[in-house]
This record gives sequence, structure tokens and C-alpha cells, in this order.
Amino acid sequence: MSIKSSLIKFFININNIYLSKIFIKKRGIKFNKDNLYSWMNLTKKERFNLSKEDSMNYLIERKNLLNQIRNEYKNSIENN
Repeated sequence: MSIKSSLIKFFININNIYLSKIFIKKRGIKFNKDNLYSWMNLTKKERFNLSKEDSMNYLIERKNLLNQIRNEYKNSIENN
């Protein structure tokens, strides 16, 4: 009986770990002081992918802002 129960606990534990990693990938984690431990529990590859996503989001924001500034500048020149 103890072997069955230990196997069941083992498979439940593996299932929980697997599901938690899936939910982390869907939600995404932002690095801050409050979730430092969850950030440190990620693998090196997961941390790299998250920082890569953040970099791409920042790049897109900068491009959008630059385009907005250019359009405002063009409009101000046309009005003068």
C-alpha cells in the first residue's frame, strides 16, 4: 500500500509542476521585488525567453513613439 501511495504522490507532484510551468508561460512574469522567488525558480532558458520578450515589447513601444513624434513633426511643418 505504501508503494502505491508513494507512486500516486509522485505522479501528482509531477503533474502539479508541469501544470504550474504551463500557467507561468501563459501569464508571463514581470521581474520585481515581490516575485523574486518565482523568478529565481525559473530555468535559465525561461528567464532568457522572458527577458527577450520584454526587450521586444520595449523595442516596439519605442518604434511606435518615434513614429508618433515623426507624424506630429510632419503635421506641424505642414501647418506652418
